[in-house]
Amino acid sequence: MTADAGAAESSCFRTAVVPAAGLGTRFLPATKTVPKELLPVVDTPGIELVAAEAAASGADRLIIVTSPGKDGVVAHFVEDLVLEGTLEERGKLHLLEKVRKAPALLDVTSVVQEEPLGLGHAVAQAEQALDDDEDAIAVLLPDDLVLPNGVLEVMNRVRRKRGGSVLCAIDVPKEQVSAYGVFDVETVPDAVNPNVMKVRGMVEKPDLADAPSTYAAAGRYLLDRAIFDALRRIEPGQGGELQLTDAIALLIDEGHPVHVVVHRGSRHDLGNPGGYLRAAVDFALEREEYGPALREWLEQRLAPDWNPQLTATV
Repeated sequence: MTADAGAAESSCFRTAVVPAAGLGTRFLPATKTVPKELLPVVDTPGIELVAAEAAASGADRLIIVTSPGKDGVVAHFVEDLVLEGTLEERGKLHLLEKVRKAPALLDVTSVVQEEPLGLGHAVAQAEQALDDDEDAIAVLLPDDLVLPNGVLEVMNRVRRKRGGSVLCAIDVPKEQVSAYGVFDVETVPDAVNPNVMKVRGMVEKPDLADAPSTYAAAGRYLLDRAIFDALRRIEPGQGGELQLTDAIALLIDEGHPVHVVVHRGSRHDLGNPGGYLRAAVDFALEREEYGPALREWLEQRLAPDWNPQLTATV
């Protein structure tokens, strides 16, 4: 049995949902024609990295929530037999392996969010595509790269033991809490893993003085199917949007168990150009074909005596 097969057999979920209906305005003008989720981190679109994480954690189906006319994201996971044939004829087998990877990861389908009415509304659109016997889904925000992979597998084990819904958090510096949704947590007395905590509530982008902790939401959710009923019962907030955090808060108020797993690795935010650039550099440094030369150039570029005229090539 392969590692992926073992993960799938023990997983609490079969379907992963990726909300990808946004306009990517922070990346304009590039996203005028290219969906933000397809911008490459070195040479792999961000959404493919997220899909690979979902597949490795046990998902066998990916539901991409798109907006009207945004079909390119789903097309990335469709076989291109003409391109594959051309690469094979030319003996470019390494590239052939790359382009075949995404379509082979898992089954991909899409649902359309007709209006931009918030993350909760986007997640709600996925219910129509679920099978009746699915009692949990994973939600992965494509802007968040949580590294190294594996946090969903930990979240899966927590749900198996404690039920309910399980969320992922990162511990952020105090001066950054106002940029995140922040968890109000308490320790779990019988938890072997100190990074597993019970969630009492969430506060969206609080001032530092009002923040209940420094544990912030990190774009990975393992949600009980009860989330869809909660989404139908919450009221729209600012801008008429349905917030996923409001639905989770409703479940907590009604006694639904919600836990958080604090991820102690790294996280890259692909949703803004600065975070995207850091992710690209981080991934490139780990690649044998790019890393050494990039590292050498960065050392030269960051040196106090750097002179662009001396390092220029012709």
